[in-house]
Amino acid sequence: DLPAPSNISAWWNFGSLLSLCLAMQITTGLFLAMHYTADTTLAFASITHICRDVQYGWLIRNMHANGASVFFICLYLHIARGLYYGSYALKETWNIGIILLLLVMATSFVGYVLP
Repeated sequence: DLPAPSNISAWWNFGSLLSLCLAMQITTGLFLAMHYTADTTLAFASITHICRDVQYGWLIRNMHANGASVFFICLYLHIARGLYYGSYALKETWNIGIILLLLVMATSFVGYVLP
């Protein structure tokens, strides 16, 4: 027998997928930020520039947009696993997870609305 919890299953992969999605979001976000202009008169022109003139800019933009959706799907499935296995009984761990969830929501809101 392996020295692992008895309730380990495929649901445990979503925590690792979260870190992979987060790394992809940070990487693609940095590459997009190198070419993005936040000025209201030039914002759409900079997106057009990224998609047309930057090498693989269209791919970076699509990976960033779709990576956010995959990130939240993995996040919600990770929370669902915790609810299913009763991890809310571990108060300190659960509260830290709730704080991290609120921070992720606030960060994604700021990253989506403010630019």
